[in-house]
Amino acid sequence: MSQSLHLTTRGSVLEIVLDRPKANAIDAKTSHEMGEVFLRFRDDPNLRVAIITGAGERFFSAGWDLKAAAEGEAPDADFGAGGFAGLTELFDLDKPVIAAVNGYAFGGGFELALAADMMVCSDNASFALPEAQLGIVPDSGGVLRLPKRLPPAIVNEMLMTGRRMNADEALRWGIANRVVSSAELMDSARELADQIANSAPLAVAALKEIYRATSELSIEEGYKLMRSGVLKHYPSVLHSEDATEGPLAFAEKRAPEWKGR
Repeated sequence: MSQSLHLTTRGSVLEIVLDRPKANAIDAKTSHEMGEVFLRFRDDPNLRVAIITGAGERFFSAGWDLKAAAEGEAPDADFGAGGFAGLTELFDLDKPVIAAVNGYAFGGGFELALAADMMVCSDNASFALPEAQLGIVPDSGGVLRLPKRLPPAIVNEMLMTGRRMNADEALRWGIANRVVSSAELMDSARELADQIANSAPLAVAALKEIYRATSELSIEEGYKLMRSGVLKHYPSVLHSEDATEGPLAFAEKRAPEWKGR
């Protein structure tokens, strides 16, 4: 594995640490490597949740490696499976990813965090999309995902001026799930990951699938799609062994033993 990525498996949780001093910036090579990691996470039945974070306390990720750009790497270079950082365009991932944001998440770093399902931030976290000041646009999800999370006026200000948002503001707007001290960041992210891992894996996969498939639909249209039988996980979860095990474990006052089938 690349020296830029450190992987640790803790039970069913995969922890990914991006380690590219000084700013954990991501070039095309690193992006390809991250894509391979997220694909293996997607396809490994023993893994349930992933946590992505940056090494150190100052930078989650400064985004696209501008040194690589200065050396000729194009903004539309091939960043590999899953798009930039391996996650921003990995649309068939039905397992949750938690971004543990330590310090600055700028440009593609912010886009990586936005592509995660949940975000735990240190109290010194800071977010920005400064691409317009560099003559480019945040097309690795920022210009698409941020408008779904924030009011238009705030989106326009962040996109067009590159202004920064701190951790407390991110929490107020609902971008972040939790804000904790730097010392508590990974413990808090692990606690959240363990809570997710306590849920039935098929149910979690079905939730991601339903949300993804219906997010642009009306409630009535969403019901129709959900009941149509075209979804992969939702029909199977209703008649799974886990759907029997959950109520049984509740009645017997014990922890459920999920089989993932």
